[in-house]
Amino acid sequence: MKIRIIILCLLMLSTAAVISYASRPEVVPIRQTLDEFPMKFAGWEGRRLPDSSQKVLDILGVDDYIHRSYVRENSPTLSLYIGYFQSQRTGKSIHSPLNCLPGSGWIPLRNERIFIPVGNDETIQVNRITIQKGAVSQVVIYWYQSQGRAVASEYMGKIYTVLDAMRTNRTDAALVRIISPLTANAPSKTEAEEASEKAAIEFTQSIFPLLANYLPD
Repeated sequence: MKIRIIILCLLMLSTAAVISYASRPEVVPIRQTLDEFPMKFAGWEGRRLPDSSQKVLDILGVDDYIHRSYVRENSPTLSLYIGYFQSQRTGKSIHSPLNCLPGSGWIPLRNERIFIPVGNDETIQVNRITIQKGAVSQVVIYWYQSQGRAVASEYMGKIYTVLDAMRTNRTDAALVRIISPLTANAPSKTEAEEASEKAAIEFTQSIFPLLANYLPD
């Protein structure tokens, strides 16, 4: 009986410790808001796109976001979306573009993962998809970023969220998405897609070093 009481007490103490640890407030490093993300860099010039409706924001659950277009000479006009979640403990989670884009009428035609060198001997893996709606086609590059880590896999992103919650008591993360339209004046659709992908990759290489100020390591 004494052994059972001791074991029960230990279990109760362990459970209390786990609950106490899990309920600690998250302390996220100070960061700049995404609204302060530069409009001009590396030859790109940005413009604000219309704000999302409150209904859309409620569905997304983001704590901070930007949605802009960026243009550069001899490149298509790109779309940049960054959605930041300060915490994912209260049921908030990042929505995969593979779920959202078809809901908007876009059909994925090609889906793969590619590696992009981003400087300082660092290479990140990202998702690269081609989508189409009617006669319009676009190349999309996106990844999940948390604590300085860029991840292509949605499932690995969730695993890292759990591990980070235990290791650093943080669950903050972001989705970074770049959309590059195919130009109509290319000699062929293949060449148009290659030019669109090239622009998206170069844009990724330009913004990645800037993200640390807005998506905390």
